[in-house]
Amino acid sequence: QVQLVESGGGSVQAGGSLRLSCAASGYPGSRYSMGWFRQAPGKEREGVAVISSGGTKRYADSVKGRFTISQDNAKNTLYLQMNSLKPEDTAMYYCAAGGWRLPPSLRTSLYNYWGQGTQVTVSS
Repeated sequence: QVQLVESGGGSVQAGGSLRLSCAASGYPGSRYSMGWFRQAPGKEREGVAVISSGGTKRYADSVKGRFTISQDNAKNTLYLQMNSLKPEDTAMYYCAAGGWRLPPSLRTSLYNYWGQGTQVTVSS
């Protein structure tokens, strides 16, 4: 049973920082893609940052240079460091896991397992 549990969301002012964490367990196999996705009210869920089990990363253009995805394999934890946050970053953020691809994909349909989400709110 794959379980993904996010934490670290909250409310910050524009220009601030947050770090999201995703504790993962039960994923079958050693090759995978994991990532962070977000969904704002009235909008479709979109890929933010993804990483393959080998460490290849990919970012949405809207977050390049501001967000950093990383993973701690010893702790089975995925992170998203978010700096220089903007009001348009406000959304529910989800951790997801799926099959291995190189480069990893930002397409939500390619991810099979999802966490429950953590809310990020950025005020101006």
